[in-house]
Amino acid sequence: MFFYYLDLAWRSIKKTPFLSLLMVLAISIGIGITITTLNIYKMASVNPAGERSSQLFAVQLMSQDPDTWQNINEQITYQDAMNLRKSEVPVRQTAMFRTGLAVQTDDVNFSPILEGVRVADSDFFALFDVPFLYGNPWSEQVDRDGGYKVVINEDINNKVFGGGNSVGKTLILNRKPYQVVGVIKNWNPSPKYYDANNGAFNDSEQIFVPFSLAPIEEFNSWGNNNSWRHENIRNYTDRLNSEMHWVQFWTELSTPAMQREYKQWLGNYVDQQQQLGRFKHAEARGEVSDVATWMVFNNVVPEDNKVLVGLSVLFLVVCLVNMLGLLLAKFLKRAPEVGVRRAIGASRMQIFSQHLVEVGLIGFCGGVLGLAWAWAALSLLASKFDLTESLAQLDQSMWLIAPVIAVSAAIIAGIYPAWRICSTNPSIYLKSQ
Repeated sequence: MFFYYLDLAWRSIKKTPFLSLLMVLAISIGIGITITTLNIYKMASVNPAGERSSQLFAVQLMSQDPDTWQNINEQITYQDAMNLRKSEVPVRQTAMFRTGLAVQTDDVNFSPILEGVRVADSDFFALFDVPFLYGNPWSEQVDRDGGYKVVINEDINNKVFGGGNSVGKTLILNRKPYQVVGVIKNWNPSPKYYDANNGAFNDSEQIFVPFSLAPIEEFNSWGNNNSWRHENIRNYTDRLNSEMHWVQFWTELSTPAMQREYKQWLGNYVDQQQQLGRFKHAEARGEVSDVATWMVFNNVVPEDNKVLVGLSVLFLVVCLVNMLGLLLAKFLKRAPEVGVRRAIGASRMQIFSQHLVEVGLIGFCGGVLGLAWAWAALSLLASKFDLTESLAQLDQSMWLIAPVIAVSAAIIAGIYPAWRICSTNPSIYLKSQ
C-alpha cells in the first residue's frame, strides 16, 4: 500500500505544483538554517583525541601573586616547563609553543616562505598520535642536549623537496641548516585542542623543531604572553627567572594510579616552589585537565553556538506552522474527492495514511533542498568570514540527519490537516437523483 500511496502523493503534488513548491521551500529553508548551525556546533564540539581523551592531560599552575588575576592560566612559565620536564611519572610529556621561521633551501630558485612552527619535545608525536609518512621523531638525546633536527609535514615536503622520502635532507630555517628526520602525513586535528591558545580552529603547524633549541636559537613565541608583573625579558636567561606564562605543557597518564601519582608529584612541586618564594597565591595549586575538560575550560564551543542552534530550531518551527496552513488549504480543497472515496469504501485510516505519505514526500524533498542550502551557506561563511575547512565542510552524518528531521517535522505538521480531511463527512458531498 505504501507505494500506492506514494504514487497518489506524487500525482497530488503535480496537480498543485505552486502550492507544493511553497511547502518544499518553507521546510527547506528551515532545514537549511538548522543543519548549518547544527553542523558547525557538531564539528566544533567533536573530541579529536577519541579514546585517548581520558589519558592526555594539559598541565596548569596557579603560580601568580595574590594581587593579580584570580584564575588559573592555561599556560605555564618557561622555568616551570623546564622543571616539569624532569618528572618521570608520565608515559610521555612535552613542553611546547608556537613560533615562526623563514624556510629556505639550497635551491636558488626557491623563494623563502614564512611558516608557523611548533617547538616541542619528541614525545609530542606519539602523545598526539601524529602519523608518520617517512622517518621518525628526533631522539631523546636531542631533547636533552639540543640538535638541529626537524620534522615536516607532507605539504612542506611536496613544496620544498618535490615529494618522496626527504629524510636526511637539509632544510634551512632562519638561515640555519636542519636535518629532516621525519615526514608526517597532513595532520590537522580540529579542534586544535593541544593549543587552544592560538585558536582552536586554526590549522596545525607544518614544521616541528626540538624544544631544546629554544634557548639556543632564542625562538620568539607567536602565542599569548601573559605576565602578572613588569619584566624586561631580553633572552632565555631572563626567561628562566620570568613569571611570564607562554608555554603549553601536556602529559600522557595512562592509568588512574598514574594520574593520582602525577597529581601528588605536582602538589609536591607547588610546595617546593612556595618554599623558594614563588606561588604566593592563597589558592596556589597545580591542575591537570583531560581533553574534554580542557576544551570546556578554553570555551572551544561557546554558549553562543548552543543559542544559535536553539534559534534555528525555532525558525524551523515557524516554517512548519506556515506549512501547516498550506497543507490545510491543499487538503480541504480536495474534500469532495475524499468524500467520494469514503462513500465507496475507503476507511479513515487509509485516507489519513495516504495524506501523511504525501506530507512525508514533501518533507523529504524539503530536506534534500535544505542540504543544498546548508552546503551553500557553509561555503559562503568560509569565503566571507575565513571559516576553517573543518567547520566549513558538511559532516557526513548530516546527509542522514537532514532528511530524517525534515520528514519527521513535516509529518508532525501534517497530522492535524490529515486528521481534518479524513474526518470529512462523505454525505455532504453526495447528491441523490
